[in-house]
Amino acid sequence: MDKVLLSHGGGGTMMERLIEEVFAKAFDNEHINAMEDAALLFGNIAITTDSFTVKPIFFPGGDIGRLAVCGTVNDASMRGAKPLYLTSAFIIEEGYPIEDLKRIVKSMAEAAEEAGVKIVAGDTKVVENGGIDGVFINTSGIGVVYENVDVSIKNARPGDVVLISGTIGDHGMAIMSAREELQFDPPILSDVSPLNKLIEKLMTLGKAVKVLRDPTRGGVAEVLYEISKMSGVGIKIYEDKLPVKESVKSACDLMGFDFLHLANEGKLIAVVDRKYAEEALEIMKSDKYGKNAAIIGEVNDSKLVTINTVYGTSRIIDRPIGELLPRIC
Repeated sequence: MDKVLLSHGGGGTMMERLIEEVFAKAFDNEHINAMEDAALLFGNIAITTDSFTVKPIFFPGGDIGRLAVCGTVNDASMRGAKPLYLTSAFIIEEGYPIEDLKRIVKSMAEAAEEAGVKIVAGDTKVVENGGIDGVFINTSGIGVVYENVDVSIKNARPGDVVLISGTIGDHGMAIMSAREELQFDPPILSDVSPLNKLIEKLMTLGKAVKVLRDPTRGGVAEVLYEISKMSGVGIKIYEDKLPVKESVKSACDLMGFDFLHLANEGKLIAVVDRKYAEEALEIMKSDKYGKNAAIIGEVNDSKLVTINTVYGTSRIIDRPIGELLPRIC
């Protein structure tokens, strides 16, 4: 590995290798090495950061501003924390239309209001024309962990149940349709949404909720592999239980994609104690962003990530190597 490739940012095995060999090796501390969506400081303070370079900047169902707020709110929430404050830094290409910038900022403000968080600090840089592609945004978030919870990617145990909060692959396919000017009926819209209020409801189950992860880059497949590796377990899911819109399935068939590899920006994977699985499912379904939630699998001790197909067979799920679509978020 002597040069950075687009696939190093895709959320698959190449990104994992880049992080482990370059960043984790240099920064080496217990917070970085935990490989969580957010670091826990002083026991109950969650902090996270993310950068957004999505192309196109405005896409069906959202834009880079809403994406930046929701993405960071969700990452903080995945540690069982209530997000409170965000910072926002803009890198803007010289010549970018002010009206489009206002539109992005308005979208961020609306998303922050929906999530119940405040954007309290920021930074602005302008680079020469051609230096970047329009606008890039970095957001950082800070929140406080709920009481009596223990959410970590290391907590899955054999016998636990795996849930997803809604349909798979909507964001990835919305971006693809916008880039390629593909028309679907009904249109495929991004699922970009803040999940913190849904998670706040889940946290009433306390330590029965063991793992939370949002399947962004690399999709559901990558998240399952991350949980399997960090918890030292196997995971089996069931194809006939996976919630996927027919339009997304059709588009995947048309373009040769696996929807398990497509990015999602308003969904979460939860690993829950089996005794509380049905209750967790009902909690998800009670939220507007969880109405299509489903129990999709279970944790075992095989150390493998597999799927039981609709044909009655079982196979190992392919782990993403790089990104199907660069600049997805």
